[in-house]
Amino acid sequence: MTDRQQELLSLIRRDGAVRVKDMARRFRVTTQTIRRDLNALCDAGMARRTHGGARAPDSARVSNLDYRARRALRRDAKQAVARVAAGLIPGGCSLMLNIGTTTEQVAVALGGHAQLVVISNNINIISTMMSAAPRELILVGGAVRCSDGAVIGEQAVEFIARYKADYAVIGCSALDEDGAVLDFDSREVSVARAMLRNARTRVLVCDHSKFARTAPMRICNLDDLDFVVIDRRPGARFMQVARAAGTRVLVAGQERATAGAHVEKGRETGTT
Repeated sequence: MTDRQQELLSLIRRDGAVRVKDMARRFRVTTQTIRRDLNALCDAGMARRTHGGARAPDSARVSNLDYRARRALRRDAKQAVARVAAGLIPGGCSLMLNIGTTTEQVAVALGGHAQLVVISNNINIISTMMSAAPRELILVGGAVRCSDGAVIGEQAVEFIARYKADYAVIGCSALDEDGAVLDFDSREVSVARAMLRNARTRVLVCDHSKFARTAPMRICNLDDLDFVVIDRRPGARFMQVARAAGTRVLVAGQERATAGAHVEKGRETGTT
């Protein structure tokens, strides 16, 4: 996504709709250029075309989809992100993985990593990793949500607090250009926050479509993360916030992570 497309998306989200002629004047480009930008946003599901412009997606897009449906969405992008995230994780370490279809792909990508201690509130992740290289698997205790195999609630938060992991890898439902990491369910948010609090290195994995969605609950901000792994380079505003926070943004296909890389705030100590 180009910086101009990112700004167009921001205007659509703020105002609800934009007109081609107005945007051409604003950005000092031709109307054909704006139409191409809006078509790209619409093709990605981030906007809907109208006569003479584009508008925000239907309100249904601000609620979360069924877990099985989310598994099938942007699968290639999630796999690419997962491979980069797995490259950050060395063998013989401990990590936490929360519920999510992208974190589930990270579990698959970690198949060759031996001697891991994996703590997860995702039954799907535990099941996926049972047949891989030798490791210790710890399923977070608490109530299981049957729709997606998530273990959530206060019991899960208390369980996680018993541990201190080397890495936490979390997903989210939405991202804001100001660096807010968002989700829908307060119980999921509490678990993700607990994982971030109880890990030494904190990684967010997501695909670019998260910028097209909104969710009401804040998991964290960019300064609570060491890495963001994503499939496309975010817009200028997000990157500016990431730099100010000392958070490294790794773009799948453009960055190659080194196992064990770590970032101290304001100073990079790992390599890519």
